[in-house]
This record gives sequence, C-alpha cells and structure tokens, in this order.
Amino acid sequence: QVQLVDSGGGLVQAGGSLRLSCVASARTFGMGWFRQAPGKEREFVAAISWTGGTTYYADSVKGRFTISRDNAKNTANLQMNSLKPEDTAVYYCAAARSGIYYTHSLSDYDSWGQGTQVTVSS
Repeated sequence: QVQLVDSGGGLVQAGGSLRLSCVASARTFGMGWFRQAPGKEREFVAAISWTGGTTYYADSVKGRFTISRDNAKNTANLQMNSLKPEDTAVYYCAAARSGIYYTHSLSDYDSWGQGTQVTVSS
C-alpha cells in the first residue's frame, strides 16, 4: 500500500469547474477516483492506467471529467468541468493493488486518500 493525499475540493456553482489532486508516497500502478454521496455507496468515477495511456469513465461524468497522472511526480488529477449538483460528494483518490495496471473495480484498489468534499450548488 501507498499513502495518498487528495485535495482540491470546494464549493462551486453548477456549471463551474474544480481540479482535484492526489499525491502518492511512492510509485503506483493503476489509479482511480471514486466518490461517495451521503447515504449512498462509494461509486467509481474515473480510472487511468499505469502509463496514462488508457482512461475509463463512469457514464455520468463522461465528457465532463478528465483524469490524468504524472508518474515523475507520483500524482494523479481529476479535472471536473460543467459540474452539476448531483456531482456533490466526497471524492477519493485510490491506487490499485500491486501488479494491477488498470482497473475500474473498487475491490482492486487497496490504498485510499482521506477524501475531499465537492459541493455543487444549483
């Protein structure tokens, strides 16, 4: 496991943008972002492969969110545009288990950030 610190959340109006950042304590394999709204289960948002060459998005964010990574800095980012009130949640950065280069399955991730709150007002 690695230590992850995510940040960048905040309060934004609908239609606005936020950029979430995640810093890892060491090199990681596949990485992803998940979110959890009050009273709901944690859900997949976006994933990126170890090389950064492959990405995958939940249908609900496709075309609005962009995941990226910089392996030289051990960072991963989530650019969120055209935000909607239904995007309101705590967002978590995650790193996949050793040897898993790309996945969007929650059970494949074993390292998690502390979470950063995103609130979108209507």
